[in-house]
Amino acid sequence: MSEKNSIEMRGITKRFGALLANDNIDLMVPENQVLALLGENGAGKSTLMSILFGLYQPDSGSIFIRGEKVKITNPNDATRLRIGMVHQHFKLIHNYTVAENIILGAESKTKVGMLDLQTAEKKVAELSDLYGLKVNPTDKIEDITVGMQQRVEILKVLYRNADIIIFDEPTAVLTPQEIDDLMDIIRRLKSEGKTIILITHKLREIKAVADQCTVLRRGKIIGTVQVADVNEDQLAEMMVGRVVKFEIEKQPLKLGAEVLKIENLNVRDSRGNLAVHDLSLSVGAGEILGIAGIDGNGQRELLYALAGMIPCESGRIILDGEDITSLSIRKRIERGLTHIPEDRQKHGLVGDFSISENVVLKNYYLPPFTKNNIVLDSKEMVNRAEKLISDFDIRSSAGSETKAKDMSGGNQQKVIVAREIDLEGKLLAIAQPTRGLDVGAIEYIRKRILQERDNGCAVLLISFELDEIMNLCDRIATISKGTIIGTYKAGEVTEREIGIMMAGSKAKS
Repeated sequence: MSEKNSIEMRGITKRFGALLANDNIDLMVPENQVLALLGENGAGKSTLMSILFGLYQPDSGSIFIRGEKVKITNPNDATRLRIGMVHQHFKLIHNYTVAENIILGAESKTKVGMLDLQTAEKKVAELSDLYGLKVNPTDKIEDITVGMQQRVEILKVLYRNADIIIFDEPTAVLTPQEIDDLMDIIRRLKSEGKTIILITHKLREIKAVADQCTVLRRGKIIGTVQVADVNEDQLAEMMVGRVVKFEIEKQPLKLGAEVLKIENLNVRDSRGNLAVHDLSLSVGAGEILGIAGIDGNGQRELLYALAGMIPCESGRIILDGEDITSLSIRKRIERGLTHIPEDRQKHGLVGDFSISENVVLKNYYLPPFTKNNIVLDSKEMVNRAEKLISDFDIRSSAGSETKAKDMSGGNQQKVIVAREIDLEGKLLAIAQPTRGLDVGAIEYIRKRILQERDNGCAVLLISFELDEIMNLCDRIATISKGTIIGTYKAGEVTEREIGIMMAGSKAKS
């Protein structure tokens, strides 16, 4: 064991039933370095790091931390070894405050043994200010954005003074500016002597902060490279085993009749504040309209109101000529509205349901999934699930009977995208469709969205990935403070100009 390595994982093997998640893996992480862990969805990255953090136990293999062999049986052992993990799937209690979540299990107490929440809130605020995270310790988790919840996860690790920090897809829910800020945080942590493992599918981030990159494919290590010696194309090919096209060819726009029309919409957020203000837009058949904006500017409330998840204060939503503003969620689906939500676990899937159950969540009561309109036809549900698993390359341990909660985040996202596209609706309303996906899956999902557009579906796309907006959209609308401040045809604006408008600057003249 070299003293220059903070971590050595030797011969790590882990099975989940028939699925071999980690196959005799040897991983070396030099001290005071940033090691990127790269691989397709389901390649075994999160499983390997969950073993290091004590969430799983390996079937075989050994772990050395700072030169000593250790046994990590649970996260408390990892914490004592000063190992912290920023989880891809948040480990937060929604009706607790930010500070209460951060100190859970490491509570500050007064001299008489009472919970010292005031001191904890002060320390959280100081950490937040130090790293520029701008988190309010007294906010409840249920009232803050997904991006802000990710910052809380980072603060949980910093609060516990970890010097080995695992980041599991930390930027999957962040805006471009927040990603830049996080990269600065990682550089700062490294400068303070910390060792970082960064699980990410974003090759640009690896080039920005990582010293080395270890690539996994189907549970095995393909190789480790010095990041300075390779380009993004080479990393992508190592990951998926083939050349990946980052620029997608798009057929010329064939604009059909207006499918969606939103008129003077006003929507309030969970706190009662006006999040969408006098917003109007339209989307035609065969068109992708992208909405670009910084997180927290009304995008979430706009999509929730469109899907029927929250009420509109005023204004109208018209789908294919029919006013659906007051219709139920089911009736909107029956009218042809399909929706890929921002939060896949909260609004996209039922974690304890199997893939076969999740893919029919919106049409289980219709033929062919019911017999005599009374009994579910499990055979038809499995057949549909297996077709979508094949079409969308969904990877799971038990096929169609795998529970959603037991899949990687990227494969959970594929299940949702597959279900919504399979519904063949008139309008596809999407938030962050490629969040947490590897480059191969991103390429495929973007092609499927374009295929839906070419088939005459109207697509409303909300994404924080500017390259996704620029690559896919026929028109781009910028949103700030709940209002559309400019709409442009593809090619009329640059990525830089869109970024400036996202920050709230005056629309391009």
